[in-house]
Formats: sequence, C-alpha cells, structure tokens
Amino acid sequence: MKLTNEVKIALVAIVGIVLLFFGLQYLKGKTLFSTDKHYYVRFSDVTGMSTASPIFANGFKVGVVEAIDYDYQHPETIVATISVDNRLSLPKGTAAEISSDLLGNVRIELNLGANFLDLMQEGDTLSGGMQQGMMSRAGAMIPQIEQMLPKLDSILASVNALLADPALGNSLHNVDHITANLTATTNELHQLSASLNTQMPQMLAKADGVLENTEGLTRKLNDIDVAATMSKVDQTLSNVQQMTQALNSREGTLGLLMHDPALYNNLNATMSDADHLLIDLKANPKRYVHFSLFGKKDK
Repeated sequence: MKLTNEVKIALVAIVGIVLLFFGLQYLKGKTLFSTDKHYYVRFSDVTGMSTASPIFANGFKVGVVEAIDYDYQHPETIVATISVDNRLSLPKGTAAEISSDLLGNVRIELNLGANFLDLMQEGDTLSGGMQQGMMSRAGAMIPQIEQMLPKLDSILASVNALLADPALGNSLHNVDHITANLTATTNELHQLSASLNTQMPQMLAKADGVLENTEGLTRKLNDIDVAATMSKVDQTLSNVQQMTQALNSREGTLGLLMHDPALYNNLNATMSDADHLLIDLKANPKRYVHFSLFGKKDK
C-alpha cells in the first residue's frame, strides 16, 4: 500500500504530538506507565507549591506533586495529590511540609513516621503544613528589625557626632604619642634587662661573698659565750653603781670633794699658793737657794 504525502504528514504530526506529550509529562516529573503510589495531602496554605513540585524524603527525591485541588466548600482546605515511588512505604503519622531554599525553589519534605510496622494505605490522606525554614524565620524577624531601625539611626547619629568631634582626633594624636613613649620605654626595659643579664653573675658572686661573710659572722656570734659576757657586763655595771654610790656619799676623798665646799676651797687655795710659790721660785731662785764655793760667810 502506497502512502500518500498527506498520510505521511499526518503520521509525523501524530508522532510529534505524542512525543511532545510524553516530553511535557517527563519535564513535569510524571511517568504515564509508572506504578507509583498516590496519596493526598491536606494543606491550609500552598504558597509557592505547584504541580510537578518535587517531593523529598530525608533529602532524596521520591516523587512529585501531580495535582492541586481547592475545596470551595471549605476554603481553608487545599488538597494536593502526590505520587510516591512504590518502593517507599509511608508509616502512619507521616506529614508533608512545604519548604523553600534561598533561591526560592519550593519542594515538599516528607517527615516519615516512627513506626514502620504500621503503614499507610495508598490513597490515604496526610497532614500538611509550611516548614519554618530560614526564609520563614527571617520573615518573622522583620518586625523586630523594624523596631530596631530607629535605635540604629540614633546610634549612627551619635557615632557620626562622635567622629566629627575634634577631641577624638586629639585623643588619637595623644594615643600616638603614648604609643611612642611606650615603645621607647619598652626598648629601655630591654636594654636594662640585657644589662642585668650581663651583670647578674657578678652580682650573684658578690652576694655569695656577702652570704659567706654573714655565715662567718654568725658562726663567730655563735662561738661567743653570751652568758659569760653578760656576767662581766653585770659586774661592770655593779662596779659603776658602787662608784656612783661612793661619789654620792660623804665618805672618802671624792665624796668629800663633791659634798664639802670648804675642803674644795682649801684645796683650791693650797693649789693657788703653791702656784704662786713656784712662780716666785722661778723668778727669784737666789732668795731660796744659796751656793758658795768657799763656804758660808758670816753675816
């Protein structure tokens, strides 16, 4: 049978349409002849979610969103039909959450239940919600940031006023001087430390000599008979006390001299006469001594 050009064109168009349909389904993540399991998820808000949104479990893609239906009788309920790989069994208590990354890509995260012995049946309904990710937390922080903005403006104004104050420049200039002085002081301390390091052996040697002399003095002090020395000191003090008592009494020459003015005056007068006699003897020796080679002449 010979095909006409019109038939060939029609067959090519049909094949193209079929390929286009399968291609669109593939791009949407769907497979027409798959054996995936289908479940329903009830949401109250599906912001960002669309058909063909990927579904992940523990970070691994396990399915896609096939359809989203809005319940006009119950506006707070939105039901999404999802297809999941038939090799994955969902435990009861599994929930779905809509999450988004920083680039705005939206996907469904399955939080699997804990009991894998009690499984859900295909066609059961899961509870859904919005995941509190980074973007959600950032959105929750916006009101607090708005409250902080006036305070930040006030702080920046104060900082600008502080920076414009010439006293700050003077303080920084003084800090430079202080830093330079500290550097010079540090250098002097380094030099002093080096000098001490060089002189330390000599100082230690002198200290050892002083310690040896101190030890010798200590040994000498230990050798001294302190009891005998103190006995002699006591005897000396006793003698001094006796001498003091003798001086204070009226007995003896020294006591009489100290307490008898007449005796003192007589001794003083005697000494004065003796002094005059010696002076006259030196001045007129012939008056008291006569020498003659031929004997004494009769007067």
